[in-house]
Amino acid sequence: MASSYTLMLFLCLSIFLIASTEMMAVEGRICERRSKTWTGFCGNTRGCDSQCKSWERASHGACHAQFPGFACFCYFSC
Repeated sequence: MASSYTLMLFLCLSIFLIASTEMMAVEGRICERRSKTWTGFCGNTRGCDSQCKSWERASHGACHAQFPGFACFCYFSC
Protein backbone atom coordinates (compact mmCIF):
# COMPACT_ATOMS: atom_id res chain seq x y z
CA MET A 1 0.00 0.00 0.00
CA ALA A 2 2.78 2.43 0.90
CA SER A 3 4.68 1.71 -2.32
CA SER A 4 1.62 2.48 -4.48
CA TYR A 5 1.13 5.77 -2.59
CA THR A 6 4.80 6.66 -3.13
CA LEU A 7 4.56 5.81 -6.83
CA MET A 8 1.41 7.93 -7.25
CA LEU A 9 3.03 10.85 -5.42
CA PHE A 10 6.12 10.57 -7.61
CA LEU A 11 4.04 10.57 -10.80
CA CYS A 12 2.00 13.60 -9.71
CA LEU A 13 5.12 15.57 -8.82
CA SER A 14 6.78 14.61 -12.10
CA ILE A 15 3.79 15.80 -14.12
CA PHE A 16 3.67 19.04 -12.14
CA LEU A 17 7.38 19.74 -12.73
CA ILE A 18 7.14 19.01 -16.45
CA ALA A 19 4.07 21.24 -16.81
CA SER A 20 5.66 24.12 -14.90
CA THR A 21 8.84 24.07 -17.00
CA GLU A 22 6.77 24.10 -20.18
CA MET A 23 4.83 27.14 -18.96
CA MET A 24 8.06 29.03 -18.25
CA ALA A 25 9.33 28.36 -21.75
CA VAL A 26 6.17 29.83 -23.26
CA GLU A 27 6.27 33.02 -21.16
CA GLY A 28 9.63 34.15 -22.49
CA ARG A 29 12.21 36.36 -20.84
CA ILE A 30 11.54 39.77 -19.36
CA CYS A 31 14.30 42.38 -19.15
CA GLU A 32 14.35 45.15 -16.53
CA ARG A 33 15.66 48.63 -17.26
CA ARG A 34 15.53 51.86 -15.29
CA SER A 35 13.09 54.31 -16.88
CA LYS A 36 14.65 56.89 -19.18
CA THR A 37 11.67 59.25 -18.90
CA TRP A 38 10.84 59.16 -15.16
CA THR A 39 12.59 61.76 -12.99
CA GLY A 40 12.76 62.06 -9.22
CA PHE A 41 11.35 59.91 -6.43
CA CYS A 42 9.10 57.03 -7.54
CA GLY A 43 6.36 56.64 -4.96
CA ASN A 44 3.51 55.87 -7.35
CA THR A 45 3.83 52.47 -9.03
CA ARG A 46 0.61 53.00 -10.98
CA GLY A 47 2.02 56.19 -12.51
CA CYS A 48 5.33 54.50 -13.27
CA ASP A 49 3.49 51.61 -14.94
CA SER A 50 1.42 54.00 -17.05
CA GLN A 51 4.44 56.03 -18.14
CA CYS A 52 6.49 52.94 -19.02
CA LYS A 53 3.65 51.60 -21.16
CA SER A 54 2.80 54.84 -22.97
CA TRP A 55 6.17 56.61 -23.29
CA GLU A 56 8.66 53.75 -23.44
CA ARG A 57 6.51 50.99 -25.01
CA ALA A 58 7.24 48.61 -22.13
CA SER A 59 5.10 45.68 -20.96
CA HIS A 60 4.78 47.26 -17.50
CA GLY A 61 6.61 49.32 -14.92
CA ALA A 62 7.03 49.47 -11.13
CA CYS A 63 8.78 51.48 -8.42
CA HIS A 64 11.66 49.67 -6.73
CA ALA A 65 14.21 50.65 -4.11
CA GLN A 66 17.51 51.83 -5.49
CA PHE A 67 19.98 53.69 -3.32
CA PRO A 68 19.37 56.44 -2.19
CA GLY A 69 15.59 56.15 -2.80
CA PHE A 70 13.04 54.63 -5.15
CA ALA A 71 13.27 54.58 -8.96
CA CYS A 72 10.88 53.65 -11.77
CA PHE A 73 11.84 50.47 -13.64
CA CYS A 74 10.32 49.39 -16.95
CA TYR A 75 9.99 45.77 -18.07
CA PHE A 76 10.36 44.68 -21.69
CA SER A 77 10.25 41.39 -23.57
CA CYS A 78 13.82 40.37 -24.38
